Amino acid sequence: MATTEEEVVATVPKKSRSPLVIGLAVALLAVSGVCAYALTALRGHGKATTAATSKHGAEAKPVDTQPELFLPLDPAFVVNFRDDASMRYLQVGVTLMAHDQAALDTVKSVDPVVRNALVMLFSRQDYAILSDPAGKQKLQAEALDAVRSIVASRTGKPGIDALYFTSFVMQ
Repeated sequence: MATTEEEVVATVPKKSRSPLVIGLAVALLAVSGVCAYALTALRGHGKATTAATSKHGAEAKPVDTQPELFLPLDPAFVVNFRDDASMRYLQVGVTLMAHDQAALDTVKSVDPVVRNALVMLFSRQDYAILSDPAGKQKLQAEALDAVRSIVASRTGKPGIDALYFTSFVMQ
């Protein structure tokens, strides 16, 4: 019995290309991952070598290698402030960060002064402004400035590197 070429082609099963495609996709992902890791590592080394100079070629300050020290101001601050038609309440948890233990010790020793300055600052706020993330960031910057000025008046240097809101509840 003679078979034609079309019958032979029709009876031969077609090979699946899906394992080949999957293998190529996995290889492509692996190569891209290795490249991304290499570029990240090179950028890290590049930053380390160029960190000593700024955009203008001037010497930059060395990165502070002291550990970060945190001081939570407990209990959280609770203040009331007036909105257009109602009384509003604000509860803010504050934590200070410094690289100098002496600055945090200064804050501990003048805790009532710091707490008073922050309560007065928080109670002057407007509800509409604090509802916006930019308003919260502005308040955070103002609170940091207030604490820094108190520490600077006692020690001669600001000492506090950051102020964080660890909780922020408005009602």
